[in-house]
Amino acid sequence: MSNAHESVAERTTPAAIWAGFAMMCTGMFMAILDVQVVATSLPTIQSALDIEPDQMSWVQTAYLIAEVIAIPLTGALTRVLSMRWLFVLALTVFTMASIGCAASSSFSMLICSRVVQGFSGGTLIPSVFTAVFVLFPVRHQGIATTLAGVLAVLAPTVGPIVGGWITETYSWHWLFLINVLPGMVAVLFAAMLLPRDHMRLKELLWLDLVSLSLMAASLAALEIALKEAPQDGWSSRLILSLLTLSFTCAVVFVVRTLRASRPVVDLRNFADRNFTIGCILSFVLGIGLFGSVYLMPVFLAFVRDHNALEIGVIMLATGLTQLLTAPIAVALEQRIGARVLTAAGFCVFAIGLGLSSLQTPQTDYEGMFWPQIVRGLAIMFCLLPPTRLALGRLSPAQVADASGLFNLMRNLGGAIGIALIDTVIYLRSPIHADALTARLQAGDVLAATFVGIPLDQFASRPAGQLDPDTQALLQSLVEKAALVQAINEAWAMIAALTVVALLCVPFAKTCEIRAYWRRKA
Repeated sequence: MSNAHESVAERTTPAAIWAGFAMMCTGMFMAILDVQVVATSLPTIQSALDIEPDQMSWVQTAYLIAEVIAIPLTGALTRVLSMRWLFVLALTVFTMASIGCAASSSFSMLICSRVVQGFSGGTLIPSVFTAVFVLFPVRHQGIATTLAGVLAVLAPTVGPIVGGWITETYSWHWLFLINVLPGMVAVLFAAMLLPRDHMRLKELLWLDLVSLSLMAASLAALEIALKEAPQDGWSSRLILSLLTLSFTCAVVFVVRTLRASRPVVDLRNFADRNFTIGCILSFVLGIGLFGSVYLMPVFLAFVRDHNALEIGVIMLATGLTQLLTAPIAVALEQRIGARVLTAAGFCVFAIGLGLSSLQTPQTDYEGMFWPQIVRGLAIMFCLLPPTRLALGRLSPAQVADASGLFNLMRNLGGAIGIALIDTVIYLRSPIHADALTARLQAGDVLAATFVGIPLDQFASRPAGQLDPDTQALLQSLVEKAALVQAINEAWAMIAALTVVALLCVPFAKTCEIRAYWRRKA
């Protein structure tokens, strides 16, 4: 298969390859952006379709479950359809599903369209990273990876401002209709420009449907458990049952897959030490990326009372810093070892996460600016070198499966990270509220300053005591302050996990990538 890809790439002009790859990046950007723009406007969609409040989160969950199932299947689908036709078909279905979402007149219709949208969109991300190592020579792979990486992490950053602007300017239908025109253009040009390869439909005869079902059941049960665990409790019967189902299906899937001659997902890639370490780093990066994009809107909406558009404007600092850092990351990646850059990137990223754990209820744009800048400086170094570390030593025939697993780890990290964050917020906020109330009743000036009570009013109370009526008036301030403390603990948690990830970097092999690829050629 590698020789076929190499000969196909040789028959395509470099300009056409870059243009086709740009179309693939466009499709990937749309798929990632779609999640965030919809998240900002869930209340609007809920009101328009008269959806029960406790059912509203399924608009996002249905997409994410379908996406996480599709991601590891990208390798098998690439072998069957070829990289070119998989992308064209997936983006076509994604665009049509977007139209279906916009045309939905009921909750069930919207959910069905979101499932189709999520499954088709899930194949676009790993397809792009597969293309980096299949289409380009090693000297261009850093630039291609950076282009894909910038768009992959920029989409969640600009998502809130795009979603907020659309919701306030147009109707919620345009949250989905914005995918149509770029989707049609990308499909048309990708079909013409991407290297042509033969489809292998006979591979479908060897598709292990049992393994496929086990993988789908395991991932779906895990996603649902992670979604419900913060509210229901990790020890509830429902969560334990879902986690048990997920683990059992996963074990049977792994055993069956390792024995298969033509596995649905080639888990033997984990035998490569660098790939395994790269996946660990991708998992932890997912916790930090998804966690930070989740925590900032929660803080800005529930503590600072900003709307979606204002939140998007504040969060632009990270995305703009990433864009400015990208050329530097490309230049350094060509000159400095992946291990050194990875360690530096995760170290700086952890510092940026840790700085956000110092927020107060009064923190706003100015206080959030520098932590965002620090994280923006680090993100490309947390993405580009680990991607090279994980996929750069593999043959083109291995890359499609490996890319799916690599990207799956990032998404799973994000899902688990958000579940842990929600758990911290749900469990710790009431505890902090009780502690703050006790400190205020004891006359603690520092607590009053943190909560935001005017000191002259606080000091005028005899012995600093607050009567019940005043406590009722200040309840909102105390609850917001308690939420801030819980959010700060969540920031500190993901910062600590990022530091722990550094421990595996020294175990990566220090091989000369250029020499390796010259030997492969």
